[in-house]
Amino acid sequence: MVPGGKKFNAQLKWGARRPRRGIFDHQDSNGGGGTITNGDTQWMTAGSGLLHIEAPPEQLVMSGGLFHGLQLWVNLPAKDKMMAPRYQDIRSGSVQLLTSPDGGALLRVIAGELDGHDGPGITHTPITMVHATLAPGAEVTLPWREDFNGLAYVMAGRGSVGAERRPVHLGQTAVFGAGGSLTVRADEKQDAHTPDLEVVLLGGRPIREPMAHYGPFVMNTKDELMQAFEDFQKGRLGTVPAVHGMSGEGPGA
Repeated sequence: MVPGGKKFNAQLKWGARRPRRGIFDHQDSNGGGGTITNGDTQWMTAGSGLLHIEAPPEQLVMSGGLFHGLQLWVNLPAKDKMMAPRYQDIRSGSVQLLTSPDGGALLRVIAGELDGHDGPGITHTPITMVHATLAPGAEVTLPWREDFNGLAYVMAGRGSVGAERRPVHLGQTAVFGAGGSLTVRADEKQDAHTPDLEVVLLGGRPIREPMAHYGPFVMNTKDELMQAFEDFQKGRLGTVPAVHGMSGEGPGA
């Protein structure tokens, strides 16, 4: 690769929202917030409890336009579920940029490690998250940790995955089997409105713990789940600020 109170709420253990186009405002009960735009990522750790709201700004709602985003939920192991909430503002320019040797694929390492290159996202559950753009006909095989699972979610375009070149297209998720690499290939012909294959590659070390979830809460036991709802209903998770400084430069700018 080439460098280029006790609360059990688990509302969004790790959330990454990576818009391709548009603007999105975020506010939360821990003081986190900001405006994210093309290629930015907001990364939240709910931990012991977090309330948040997010929406396109009023001017975008009034004018209309296209917004494309992806939200990922990653569970935390039981030992970390009560950690303090955290918000990370990851701008598009801070991700690790890599290219394939032939230049046909651009890889943005958002979190975790890929071939010795680390992304800026700080995670407590070991994962790797990569946003890849492949030109028509381009193929890339990435080294992948064998103790990680692996999947590919197609945000735009058409292509294939694995040595067998199994076809995938917009909105589909491919789950890889065991092995030390992931292979993705873009079809030679793409739709006129989608010039490239856009895919998010994800993987992590399985936690292998009991899980109880309902709505936005993810815990290990039913009793913890009931406690989370009680904490929420009694207002123990705080409140979202009515006004929060937001700008295109980031929180508080």
